[in-house]
Amino acid sequence: MSRIGNKIISIPEGVSISIDKGEVKVKGPKGELSEVIDQDFNLEIEEGTGKLTRPTEQKRHKALHGLYRSLINNMVVGVTDGYKKELELVGVGYKATAQNNVLELSLGYSHAIFVGVPPEVKVSTETAKGKNPIVTLESIDKQLIGHIAAKIRSLRKVEPYKGKGVRFVGEHIRRKAGKAAAAK
Repeated sequence: MSRIGNKIISIPEGVSISIDKGEVKVKGPKGELSEVIDQDFNLEIEEGTGKLTRPTEQKRHKALHGLYRSLINNMVVGVTDGYKKELELVGVGYKATAQNNVLELSLGYSHAIFVGVPPEVKVSTETAKGKNPIVTLESIDKQLIGHIAAKIRSLRKVEPYKGKGVRFVGEHIRRKAGKAAAAK
């Protein structure tokens, strides 16, 4: 039994969903997204709600039921509210600047790192005196923004001793104790 797949998809006003041969298209105030799903699945839309039903009780259909429901719901939320991820650069001399969807990062290496960001993702940076630089990513596509954020984070993973690296804002890092002082 798929608990996530059986949940109702709330469709706000101003959002339209269409299905054509397994391709689900969602249009909203912030843009349009599409996703290909298995043609066997059926999406029933009635007065502001949608319900995804699977054709059989096969293991394959059960496995995909919750996935497709989550993908469609993420598209609906994306075209209405959008998604936002914030990354914090913790370390001495760590800097970030963004121009024309190219993010330039100084992460303690001997060279600057340039990250090309797709046009669907809006990137901005914020640097305040005495605070760590923050990189903000905004998009309507949850998968794409998560992928870009993970890629940026992988450039300098947070190390557990000093806590330096790229992390999500509000992320808790488990710290390790350093070397113990020599006992006399």
